Amino acid sequence: MPLDAIRKAWEINTLGQLRMVQHVVPHMASRRSGRIVNVGSVVGTVSTPWAGSYCSSKASVIAMTNSLRLELRPFGIDVVLVLPGSVKSNLGRANLERLGNQDWKLYKEFKDSIAERARASQGEKATDGRVFARHVVNKVLRPKPPKQIAFGHMTGLFALLSWSPIWVRDLFFSTRFGLNRKV
Repeated sequence: MPLDAIRKAWEINTLGQLRMVQHVVPHMASRRSGRIVNVGSVVGTVSTPWAGSYCSSKASVIAMTNSLRLELRPFGIDVVLVLPGSVKSNLGRANLERLGNQDWKLYKEFKDSIAERARASQGEKATDGRVFARHVVNKVLRPKPPKQIAFGHMTGLFALLSWSPIWVRDLFFSTRFGLNRKV
């Protein structure tokens, strides 16, 4: 992937959320109350092939949020981490469309596997975006919100993979996305 595309993903997924936090925290701290909700992803906990830049940007959100939750507690600010699984979205569909325009160079033989990985999050079993949003809002608006909300298709699988030895994850993903063969 071009470095500019990776930089854009980090700008949106990580730095965009951090900028928002930096803008609202002074106001919340002065009131001694507030709630910040950052959106990571299950792939920030268990990285998948063909999505390293996305996975790493979401892993950074997770790390940042975990630190903020502790750092902002003395100011009465709740920090909630949302970890979506597979959720249908316009962004997911747009990413699928962009794949067709890529020149994969080194990975030409894996083009179908790369497309399969992109489709995996937008399949027919993916959680409807409205269902996901209602679930998250209901939890976030509780008087004492959870520190983390993992919801959506495949969150159970990723929870299991996060506890599995690395060799199990590698075997699972290399088999699933055709990385067991030599080129």
